[in-house]
Amino acid sequence: MEAILNNINSKSIIKSSVFDLLAIVAIYLVPTFSHFFAVPIYFIEPMRLMLILAIAHTSKKNAYLLAATLPIFSFVVSAHPVFLKTLLISGELLINVWLFFFISEKITNKFGAMALSIGISKLVYYSIKFGLLSFVLLEGSLVSTPILMQILTTILFSGYIFIIRKNFE
Repeated sequence: MEAILNNINSKSIIKSSVFDLLAIVAIYLVPTFSHFFAVPIYFIEPMRLMLILAIAHTSKKNAYLLAATLPIFSFVVSAHPVFLKTLLISGELLINVWLFFFISEKITNKFGAMALSIGISKLVYYSIKFGLLSFVLLEGSLVSTPILMQILTTILFSGYIFIIRKNFE
């Protein structure tokens, strides 16, 4: 029995590790792909995309790990985004993960749970970003990704979770 549990646990660790490596490579290559295709790939929220894929295909613990570390990895590798925004994005992604699992326990509709978790985490993000911009602790505009694009990605990501999680439950 112990051998079976160890085997299951090691498969899970390997799956999460491979996924994390691919997520890090994808985030690392976003600027390259943006320049290569002359398209602002950040509009599709690649960090949140990796987070959604982690929620769908790995463990809750791994989703938290990616939420906390992908923005930090991006900052360390490319100094982008600036450190304060890096912390803000990590916080938003962590809230997104926590809210998804919290809301999922309350309602059965995974689409609704994901859409709500993304929407609420964005409200928190923009509220804090507004404060940081107001106190000139952060430069730039409040909204850099068009709202329509954010709505579309929220619908797509929520739909993906709805389809995938429905098949596993």
